[in-house]
Amino acid sequence: MAKLSKEIKHRILQRMMPPNNESVSEIARDTGLSEGTLYKWKKTTKAQGFAMPAGETATEKWSTRDKFAIVVETTTLSQIELAEYCRTKGLYVEQVEAWRDACMQANGGVAEQATKLQKELRTKEQEVKALSRELQRKESALAETAALLVLRKKAQAIWGDQEDE
Repeated sequence: MAKLSKEIKHRILQRMMPPNNESVSEIARDTGLSEGTLYKWKKTTKAQGFAMPAGETATEKWSTRDKFAIVVETTTLSQIELAEYCRTKGLYVEQVEAWRDACMQANGGVAEQATKLQKELRTKEQEVKALSRELQRKESALAETAALLVLRKKAQAIWGDQEDE
């Protein structure tokens, strides 16, 4: 088959994107192109950041990567622009907002958890330091006591039992 124009390729890719979400096999039957070619086009388009669901028409079955791509595409849009975008893609504004919230909570949760773990780590390090100092102090006291006992025994051995006199 001869090389296709960019317009035809673009129209075929549009059929794969929301709101159409036509399957690759369906488009292959209609156009006469191989499924491998269509999958390659779909993969490169997806790599460029466009939302290309994996054949599912129900948005609940879209991958998190596709949902994130939609969130990124719509981040700077106003409410009116978002509504228009959703109409053209066959989505609901509430879905995109829910996906945006999920993305923000996912990242926020990690940051909060990291901060919490960092604080716990600092607390544990301080406890270890305090326990280490206490252990060192007690070891010194024990060594001093042991030295005094040894001296007492030596003194008793040298002078004998002085308490009898």
